[in-house]
Amino acid sequence: MVKMRTANPGTWVTLESMNSQQEFVLRAIEEQDIRYIRLWFTDILGYLKSVAVAPAELEGSFEEGIGFDGSAVEGFSRVSEADTIAQPDPSTFQVMPRLHKEDTITSARMFCDIVMPDGQPSWADPRQVLRRQIKALADEGFHAFIHPEIEFFLVESLATDGKPPVPTDNGGYFDQAVYDRAPRFRQEAITVLEDMGIPVEFSHHENAPGQQEIDLRYADPLTMADNVMSFRYIIKQIAMKNGVQATFMPKPFQDLPGNGMHTHISLFEGDTNAFHDPDDENQLSDTAKGFIAGILTHASEISAVTNQWVNSYKRTVFGDEAPTSATWGMANRSALVRVPMYSPGKAHSRRVEIRSLDSACNPYLAYSVILAAGLKGIKEGYQLPEQAEDNISELTKRERRAMGYRDLPTSLEVALQEMERSDLVADALGDHVYEFFLLNKWREWREFQRQVTQWELRTTLDY
Repeated sequence: MVKMRTANPGTWVTLESMNSQQEFVLRAIEEQDIRYIRLWFTDILGYLKSVAVAPAELEGSFEEGIGFDGSAVEGFSRVSEADTIAQPDPSTFQVMPRLHKEDTITSARMFCDIVMPDGQPSWADPRQVLRRQIKALADEGFHAFIHPEIEFFLVESLATDGKPPVPTDNGGYFDQAVYDRAPRFRQEAITVLEDMGIPVEFSHHENAPGQQEIDLRYADPLTMADNVMSFRYIIKQIAMKNGVQATFMPKPFQDLPGNGMHTHISLFEGDTNAFHDPDDENQLSDTAKGFIAGILTHASEISAVTNQWVNSYKRTVFGDEAPTSATWGMANRSALVRVPMYSPGKAHSRRVEIRSLDSACNPYLAYSVILAAGLKGIKEGYQLPEQAEDNISELTKRERRAMGYRDLPTSLEVALQEMERSDLVADALGDHVYEFFLLNKWREWREFQRQVTQWELRTTLDY
């Protein structure tokens, strides 16, 4: 019988009273001499938060969670109902890498679900929002897999005092420079991610100087959202270790492409890919067509969540191959929804790629509204329009309108207006997250509107 020391001196707990995942975590902590455990969660905007506990406190944390002041996290709770509990999810346990010379002790991390004192899930927790959408899929007999392509820039410094940062290299698409820091960085990043149980499928230098892309291997939506949060943290840490910094800002450079997070999604019924139909011209099932149609129909409504920053719309309006209209196409990289054709005869590979998301979104909320839109299209039998075969990014607004394409929001303001009219987004996020998100983002838009930019001063000051 294995015994573990509790938070109370001189007392022990047997592992028989715990589930197997908790038992594994406690054994790992004991065997690997882990000195403290970081408990991670995110706020509504997707900022990573954490508390740290000593190993002696962890058994009690599994049983009762860690209490904290929820009112201190913007959007979580009011002062009058501030008692909030972080409940560690033992299935997310991972030992943290030692990335810096000063890291002399071993630590680990776990993601937490946020619950209320009565044990009910917190309506403010993005992880719980995504759990509800996963359940909605399961109720219809589906489970989802998600695979993101995450872009980011490596720059010399983020402390630029409002000036554009300096990229770490002058490379381009797929470039492999022998003396470039980027290949070494990506190699180290992939090694660390793999060691943390986050499989990587692909990596390369992107189109712009300093821009990198790392693609994560598919996983279920909740695991992938956790992986994206871990990914952003690890990438920033490795960048600092190498004397540079990383940014996931959607469009940090005026004349360079932005940072997208093209997201591949497939739905399965058991072991069968629900998106595949071998008898269809494009090998797309009615389920896949309904899912795509749902994304297209509700694209404007969900835009404020998939592209949540003022800066996001600099990427979608002025970026290379970023979607500007609610369109779809087979292998069309200018469309909002692309159906990849790498393996046309492989049933398990049939999936859709949604190209609007940027790398700075809250993945829990973004995946929630995408899955909600797609599921609504399936359940209500939305009809899929004709696919777009044009390079939409080269068409003018008038040309797009003449061809029947519906433009996506061109600013956060327009996206928020669309979101305010959306029952689908309100239902997917829940009233609490929906209202706080709108309140926060309208505040961001007003603050942006007040700014007097360098461009305005250059063009109008001498009037």
